[in-house]
Amino acid sequence: MTQAALLDRARIIPVPPLSTVPELTVVVPTYDERANIRPLVQRLAEALHGVAWEVIFVDDDSPDGTAAEVRAVARDTPQVRLHHRIGRRGLSGACIEGVLSSVAPLVAVMDADLQHDETLLPRMVQAMADDVGLDLVIGSRHLDGGTVGEGLHGLRRWGSDRAGGLARRVLHIDATDPMSGFFMVRRAAFNGVVLDLQRQGFKILADMLSASGGRWRVRELPYTFRPRVAGQSKLDSAVTLEFLGLLVARLTGGLLPIRFILFLMVGLTGVVVQLGAVRAALALGAGFGVAQAAGVGVAMTTNFLLNNSLTWRDRRLTGRALLRGLVSFYAVCGLGAVANIGVADRVFALVPNWALASLAGAGIGALWNFWASLMVTWRAK
Repeated sequence: MTQAALLDRARIIPVPPLSTVPELTVVVPTYDERANIRPLVQRLAEALHGVAWEVIFVDDDSPDGTAAEVRAVARDTPQVRLHHRIGRRGLSGACIEGVLSSVAPLVAVMDADLQHDETLLPRMVQAMADDVGLDLVIGSRHLDGGTVGEGLHGLRRWGSDRAGGLARRVLHIDATDPMSGFFMVRRAAFNGVVLDLQRQGFKILADMLSASGGRWRVRELPYTFRPRVAGQSKLDSAVTLEFLGLLVARLTGGLLPIRFILFLMVGLTGVVVQLGAVRAALALGAGFGVAQAAGVGVAMTTNFLLNNSLTWRDRRLTGRALLRGLVSFYAVCGLGAVANIGVADRVFALVPNWALASLAGAGIGALWNFWASLMVTWRAK
């Protein structure tokens, strides 16, 4: 068919009218939140009456069927969309992908557990409308009028307070609640920092505030943090370590990603484990060579298990894959040791300083172990 014929044909094809472009997109990262999907959508519909809105559930392939539930709701509610991620996990990465999939000028992020007060969303929208120079509105639990309510108890509340204070001091953030998971940002402002954000971790707001370098105009609105309605909290000890990794990543200007920092943390524990294993073997009467080999083997094994549950927990190996991964990790670290020794020998021949040479070898060995582990042991599916 000629180009003219194609143009003529195009002219007679009826074009359906465009649907209303949403003014606001609400991004909700989910993992095992099936029971909360319908109640949240209902609450959003009631709170956002009169606002052109949509909600994007970013689901990390929940085993409880959360994605299927979102699809079922979306059949009856055109404002509901699903972004289904396979082989990837993590709140920050989910939020980033959700925001980038939106065409709305305003994007809010909130949890699916119903702890965030959806009735605050219209006030956030109004704050953005009243001040076109405003980049970010934060739902704060620590501002006058706000409270953690019954949403956090005991150790979790204490840890959240300490983490917030640490973030403010280390990252030079003025917000009262940089650990909040409830906020609204202009899409244009988000686009300006997205390339600097860490995709791993749970505290994307603190990362955004740090990446903005103090350029953003920020307003906080108080709200009461409610108890979780259904499901279980995803916060555990690994989240604390990821947060510390985020602080280090920010202090290095993003040069060192969170995952590499966690890998180094695990490596440091391996040194302690190795020394303990060597001492135990010597106490049992083994020669130093045997004791050292046993210590290295035990340290490599514990490093693998810790990396599997922490550094690469979004790609966690189970079952037979766990055993295959352990074997490949042994091989990777064996080659890393060869690289370590080779580089150290070469540096020492050029600059006869044992400390410098040893450090150079250790650095190359760590880089090799990290990247080889990423590409071989915990490669993306």
